[in-house]
Amino acid sequence: MTRKIGIIADFNAENLVRAMMRQLGPGATITAAPFGQVMQTLLQPSAEFWSHSYDLLVLWTFPGSVVAPFNDVLGFAKWSADELDRDVDAFVELVRGLEGRTGHIFLPSWVAPAMSGHRPSIEMKRGIGAAAALLRMNLHLVERLDASPAVVLFNTERWLQQGGPGAFSDKLWYLSKTPYSKSVFDEAARDLVATWRGISGHRRKVVILDLDHTLWGGTVGDLGWEAIQLGGHDPVGEAYLQFQKELKRLTREGVVLAVVSKNEERAALEAIEKHPEMILRAHDFAAWRINWKDKARNIVEVMNDLNLGPDSAVFLDDSQHERSRIRQALPDVLVPEWPSDPLDYAKALRELRCFESAWITDEDRTRSAMYASDRERKALQIELQSIEKWLEMLDLEVTVAPLSAHNLERASQLLNKTNQMNLTTRRLSSHELATWGANENHQIWTFGVKDKLGDYGLCGIASVALGGARAELVDFVLSCRAMGRGIEEAIISVVAQKVRAAGGDGLTASYVATKKNTPCVRWFEQQSPFTRQSDGQTFLLDVNRDVPPPRHIRITLS
Repeated sequence: MTRKIGIIADFNAENLVRAMMRQLGPGATITAAPFGQVMQTLLQPSAEFWSHSYDLLVLWTFPGSVVAPFNDVLGFAKWSADELDRDVDAFVELVRGLEGRTGHIFLPSWVAPAMSGHRPSIEMKRGIGAAAALLRMNLHLVERLDASPAVVLFNTERWLQQGGPGAFSDKLWYLSKTPYSKSVFDEAARDLVATWRGISGHRRKVVILDLDHTLWGGTVGDLGWEAIQLGGHDPVGEAYLQFQKELKRLTREGVVLAVVSKNEERAALEAIEKHPEMILRAHDFAAWRINWKDKARNIVEVMNDLNLGPDSAVFLDDSQHERSRIRQALPDVLVPEWPSDPLDYAKALRELRCFESAWITDEDRTRSAMYASDRERKALQIELQSIEKWLEMLDLEVTVAPLSAHNLERASQLLNKTNQMNLTTRRLSSHELATWGANENHQIWTFGVKDKLGDYGLCGIASVALGGARAELVDFVLSCRAMGRGIEEAIISVVAQKVRAAGGDGLTASYVATKKNTPCVRWFEQQSPFTRQSDGQTFLLDVNRDVPPPRHIRITLS
């Protein structure tokens, strides 16, 4: 993971730099511009700060430094929305001008200065209150930057709340021009780095759960589902219920749930389906192993079912023995220490910083349903006992669309998190992807897939660089949940047609090996339309020959 970060702030950012370095670990480099020179740095491309190229820029400003009228508002001067909006618009244009110089831009929202007056009776009054003016400015900032794929806004107020009464420090400001306490910067660093990891493809995707004393109170095999602790007016039951609600919220962000439990499967599934206060039902779990086998072995099987590696998983279990076993056997699985008191479960889950992402796409919201449909597909395959019959029964349809503002975020997300079926594993921010695709010699297509059991969503990307007789296949990406169903062949068929229509007669695909994309090169090795070149890493396709899609797939162009 590339970690070259720049910070531009209205204050001394040393404490923020230290906090972020603790989160990032070795290999990271952070450069901070001289504090208090935000506008000078932004307006001078030749400044020393810009001699570096940054993968991430943190731009943390005080409201009065970029919206001049706000300084008068702090003195109870009248303000107009139009006047505030004009200065916010000017700042937005400066931010957008940075998009070519850096990857992502992280903007903490504006908060009232530490030493501003406190007049609760008028702070929220429109036209005079400073708090009302700040709300207006932040909302306008959100609205103007919402369509900027490289920019991510953060809620600074949350960091200040975590800092408590000592979040602001007049003494620190006078001594070192540091406005906030160490706890504020620690909280900010956790969020900033976790989000950066998430959008760079290092987000955890699966939560694997125990059942007894983890998802509910009591042992269901002994008590029966009617007597487990869940909901009701019991504080412990309420805590388990809230924990399930937090897990359900994660599924709406694209995180997948699975179960690994030492239990009788029939009794456990009966509780999941019959208990009236269960928030999570069987359709909320992508996979499960409910038996008396070793949990490490079961986790490996679950992750194989999901076509994901162990570094995508988080394991939650009330048993310290089981947690230690998984840490030892599967070190890539994240196994957080778990509270002994169920009343702390929901809080512990909320405090995990491994699920962060800058966006929630439609595919994220429906991912659990997609995996539930996949369970049905696998059951159908077992029943039919023939891969050919199974594929025909699925009635697969692949929809091809060029990269656009509508699908950009999902395409960027897929590009950055897909490892196995990924030709080069190049990582680009959504802005960088859009910029690359805007070149007249570049083309990018996205591939949505659905069948009679459900919609897979956008799960494929192909991009080519045109020019001369041969085009280059730059990106060939397919989500793990769609692998092995002929969709790979359908994508190549579409790309071959597009290259031929553009006047090319050949398509080269140069494989860049990583630890995880071996399935991709194996697939290319098995494709008869491609011939492997002498360097061993490049494959060549003659696009003038017939490259039809698989017979069981319908292709729709949109």
